[in-house]
Amino acid sequence: MELKSGTAHHIENASVNDELVQKLGTIDRFGAHVKTDPKEIALVKKLDLYLCGQVPSNMILNRVRPSWYMASFMAMWSIVSVLTYLVHDYKTMLVARFFLGITEAPFYPGALYMISQFYTKKEVATRMSFFYTGNILASAFSGLIAAGIFAGLDGVRGLAGWRWLFIIQGAFSIAVSFGAFALLPDSPLKTRWLTAQERELAHSRMVLDTTAHREEGSGVWTGLREAVGDYRTWIFCLMDNLHLSANGFKNFLPTAVKTLGFSTTVTLVLTCPPYLVAGVASIVVSWSSGRFNERTWHITVSKAIAILGFALSVGTLNTAARYVGIVLFVGATYGVNNIILGWTASTLGQTNEKKAVAIALANTLGNLASVYTPYLWPDSGAPRFLTAMLASIAFSVGVVICAWIMRIVLKRTNKKLQEQENVVTVYVY
Repeated sequence: MELKSGTAHHIENASVNDELVQKLGTIDRFGAHVKTDPKEIALVKKLDLYLCGQVPSNMILNRVRPSWYMASFMAMWSIVSVLTYLVHDYKTMLVARFFLGITEAPFYPGALYMISQFYTKKEVATRMSFFYTGNILASAFSGLIAAGIFAGLDGVRGLAGWRWLFIIQGAFSIAVSFGAFALLPDSPLKTRWLTAQERELAHSRMVLDTTAHREEGSGVWTGLREAVGDYRTWIFCLMDNLHLSANGFKNFLPTAVKTLGFSTTVTLVLTCPPYLVAGVASIVVSWSSGRFNERTWHITVSKAIAILGFALSVGTLNTAARYVGIVLFVGATYGVNNIILGWTASTLGQTNEKKAVAIALANTLGNLASVYTPYLWPDSGAPRFLTAMLASIAFSVGVVICAWIMRIVLKRTNKKLQEQENVVTVYVY
């Protein structure tokens, strides 16, 4: 159910971006003149309450039933998506996006927190990768889905194809939200479809797995203070921000692929394989990280491959070489995402309240990248997109540096912990 919910959410989100790409160039609907105008896209991101609502939402999540909370917001964003078909000018589009940001805010950090409540250090990154595959698959197929709807439903009942896009996807997400009410768990000790013995086991194994775990709960404000006051939180925030900055190609991949010289239809098809590779890489790298209980080298190697891909894409105009570069940097970049967030959850999980805030902070500050990275991808940068590619290389190097700093920090902390008596669990790096 988590995966289905994630897929529905990310297809909707990707389609909003596809819709911007399709329609920002027309005057009659949204009033803009340049397709994929980075200023327009950055403005929409700034208006999204998706960013600023994540930390408060995760604080609330510890005081309500997560299953009802998450499913309710999913239903609400789905309704907003359906109503987006009523948009008739640029102002109403911004209003719709504003409310979409409010209702989407709880989903991603909340889902990550819920996953981290049930899975240990060795398991959490792989489970997050299963969940995140919904995002990757949406990126792979949203353009094709949109193209099919535009071709088949444009003009039906007097509605443009893009309006049908929001109606259909919103209706699908509403249906999924009803299932989420019944199937999403609340916590290891409050999961309806587990037996009493299974609930106790689910809880106790997480207690044993958490380094410096404190059984007693703390208030949500205490959790906020603890997360903000732990300098490791900010290292993870910077790491995630640099990672998502290197991931800034997401909204512009069709534009980059189109510079290879193919038709629009072929370009849409060629955007799929990189994301399919990314889906496989995300799961395999996360599984390997859990299997060997290692984080730093998995991030380092993945980013090295991504850097090679960026370098290939900017260093030559050979079509085959550039496409291989695109496949490399897309696949390798997505392989890192779940490791960073899983590492954040397992390192800063001394209390549920602290962990919830730390995950939301890392994701919020990480996603600030979506505000400024569009400026790195102006149409004038084609075909090499030199500034964007070189910046992505620099961002990737920054991620590796942060990972090695965290490795040194946790290695020293582990040494101190091992000098104490009765210490069973140490930090993973």
